[in-house]
Amino acid sequence: MSPSSTDPSAGEHAAAPRLEIQAGVPLLEPPGWAVAQRALFDLLDHSWRRFARDFTGPDGRLDYGGRLTTRDGVDDFYEVFFNWPQLYLLGGADDLLAAVEKHWEGVTRHLTELDMLRDEYERGYDWFHQGESLLLFYFLCMADPERWSERALRFAELFVDPANGNYDPVHRIITRPHNGSDPDRQGLSDGEVYPWLPKEADTYGYPLEWLPQAQGGPFPLDADPRLGAQMRERMGAGDTAVNLAAAGLVLNAWVLSGEQRYRDWIAEYVGAWRERTEANGGLLPDNVGPDGVVGSLLEGRWYGGHYGWSWPHGWHSVGHAACVAALAAAVATGEDDWLSMVGTSLDALISRAVLMPFTEADSSLQSKWAVELASDLDRPTLHLPFRHNDSGWFDYNPVTLPVPVALWHHTGSEADRTRLEKLRAADGLDWSTVRSFRAKEESGHEKAWFAFLAGDDPGYPERILAAAQAQVRHRLRRIDRYRGLEVAEADIHVWQQCNPVATEALVQLTWGGPQVLYNGGLQQARLRYHDARARRAGLPQDVAALVTSIDPAATTVELVNLSPGEERTVIVQAGALAEHTISSVRYTTCTDDGWIGDLYDYGHTEPVVRQVEAVCDGPYLTVRLPASTRIRLTLRLALRTRTPSYRSPFGTLADAADTETPEESA
Repeated sequence: MSPSSTDPSAGEHAAAPRLEIQAGVPLLEPPGWAVAQRALFDLLDHSWRRFARDFTGPDGRLDYGGRLTTRDGVDDFYEVFFNWPQLYLLGGADDLLAAVEKHWEGVTRHLTELDMLRDEYERGYDWFHQGESLLLFYFLCMADPERWSERALRFAELFVDPANGNYDPVHRIITRPHNGSDPDRQGLSDGEVYPWLPKEADTYGYPLEWLPQAQGGPFPLDADPRLGAQMRERMGAGDTAVNLAAAGLVLNAWVLSGEQRYRDWIAEYVGAWRERTEANGGLLPDNVGPDGVVGSLLEGRWYGGHYGWSWPHGWHSVGHAACVAALAAAVATGEDDWLSMVGTSLDALISRAVLMPFTEADSSLQSKWAVELASDLDRPTLHLPFRHNDSGWFDYNPVTLPVPVALWHHTGSEADRTRLEKLRAADGLDWSTVRSFRAKEESGHEKAWFAFLAGDDPGYPERILAAAQAQVRHRLRRIDRYRGLEVAEADIHVWQQCNPVATEALVQLTWGGPQVLYNGGLQQARLRYHDARARRAGLPQDVAALVTSIDPAATTVELVNLSPGEERTVIVQAGALAEHTISSVRYTTCTDDGWIGDLYDYGHTEPVVRQVEAVCDGPYLTVRLPASTRIRLTLRLALRTRTPSYRSPFGTLADAADTETPEESA
C-alpha cells in the first residue's frame, strides 16, 4: 500500500492530516522479544489487580490504620502506584487508568485525614521526597490532562506565586528546605531535636559534623542540641539544591497550560542556581541563605545544606534534583545550555573517579549495591565520590547512569555520548550484564541498555524482559506473604516492596527512553504510541515494539502484530511530549506474495523485503498492521521543534496542531 496523507481511524478531531503507511512484511516466526513483551503486559495486568485486591480499600486507599508521627510518610503512600499510570501509557489495561485515579483520590483523602496534606498537597517536606510523591501525579497528568490540569496549576502556584510563602523572587530562592502548602511549617521537624533513627545515623553519619560537641555532651540522638537547634538554624532556612526538583512541578504546569509565567519562573529560579554553579567553578553548591548568599548560614561553606553534598545522599539527591531542573529549563526554553550546570558537576566527580572493588569502598548505599553488583562486588569497578565535607570527597559508589543517560537522551549530542563511552571503557564491569533486581527507583539497567543501543548486545531485549518477569513474580510472592499484615508506621515501605508493576524494560524497549528520574522528573522518550481504534494512549493489544536506535538521524523501531486474525493500527508519536518532528521515514514492506508458494507446495520461500521512504513532517505517523505482519521504521527526527504538550492525536487538550518551537512561543 502506498503512503497516504490522511488517517481516517483518527476521526474528525485529529490534530492534523498525517502520513499513513501499512505493514506488509509477513510475520512467520514471531521474534522472542515480541512474545516476551506481550507476556509481560499480561502478567502486569494480573499483578496490579492482585495488589489492589490485597492491599487497598474500597475507596482506593492503602490498608493502614495507624497514625504518622513525623513529617515523613507522604511519599511512601503515593510511590506505591507511581508507575501504574505509566504502564497504562505504555499499553496497559483499559481500566487501569480509572483504577489508579481512584487510588490517588483514596490516598489523598487518607493523608488529609492524617493531617499530612492541605488542599491535597504536602504541608511541608523536602523535595527529595516530594519529587518521589509527585511522579504518580505527573503520569496521571500525561494520561488524562483534562482531568488533572486544574490541580496541576494549583500545585505549581504554591511556588510560582510568592504570596504562598515558598518563593522569594528578590533573592530567587525557595525560602526553606521544608516547603509546601502550609506556610507555617518551618524548620526540619516539629520537636526540639531532629527525629533520628539510629540506623540512619549509622548509615549516613551526622550533618554539621564540624560543629563542636555541645557542653555536657555527647548526647543521645533524641537529645542532641546540635541535631535540633543547630539544624533548625543552619539547615532549616534558606534554599537547598534539592529544591531544584520543584522545577518539575512547574514544568508540568507549563506543558499543560503553555502559560508564559511558568516558563519564566523556571528560567528565573534555575538560572539563579546556574549562576551560583558558575561562580563555584562549575560545581553546584547545595545551600543558599535567606539573604541569597551561598554558605551564609554555614560559615561560607558551599556544601553542608539539607539533603546536600554532605548529608545524607550527596550526588544521589543533589545530582538528580539538578538534572530534573536543568531538563525542565531546557524543555521550556528550547536551550540546552541549561544542562551545563549538571554536566560540569558530573565531570567534577568523574575527574575524581577511582577503580576499585566495591568491598573496598566507603559507600553508604550498601544494600543497593549488594543486589545490583551481586557476584561482582569484589571486581574492580569505577567509583565516583558522592559526598563532600570538610575532609574532602568521600562515600565512593559505582558509576550510576540515570543522570548522564538523561543528558544524552535529551541532547543526542556527541559530547554526551562520548562521556558515556569513556565511562564504559574505564569501568571494570561488563555493561552487557543483566541482573534480575528491582530497585526502588525501578531503574538501574541503564548500562546494559546503553550497550544494546551501541549494537553490542542484541540479546538484551529478551534478557531484560526475563528479568522483569522474575521481579514481578517475586513481588507476587511478597504479596502472598504480607497481605493481611497490620502495617506499623516503621514498616510503611512494605507496599513499595510489594508493588508488582515493573516498567523499566518496557520504557526502554518500546519508548526508547530511560526510566523517569525518580526524584521528580518528567518522562523522556524518543517515541510513544496510541491505539487508533481504542482512541487512547499505548500500544494496541497484540502489538509489540522494539526501539533499537535513538540516534535522531536514525531512530529505529520494529512493530509486530502478533494477532493471527485482527488488524491493529498504531499512531507513532515523536517524543514523550510530541515535541519532535518526524521529518521522514524509511520502512520495510513486502508487496510480492510469491513466498507463499503454489497450491501443492509444502513449504514457503523467504519473503522479498524492500524499503520505501516517505516524507512525514509531523509529530505523528499512522501505521496499519494487518494480522501477522511486522514493519521496521527508521525515522529521521528533528528534535524539539514543537512546543511540548500532553497533546493527543485524538483532539484533547491541545486540539490545534502546534508547530512552534519553545523559543518562538516565548
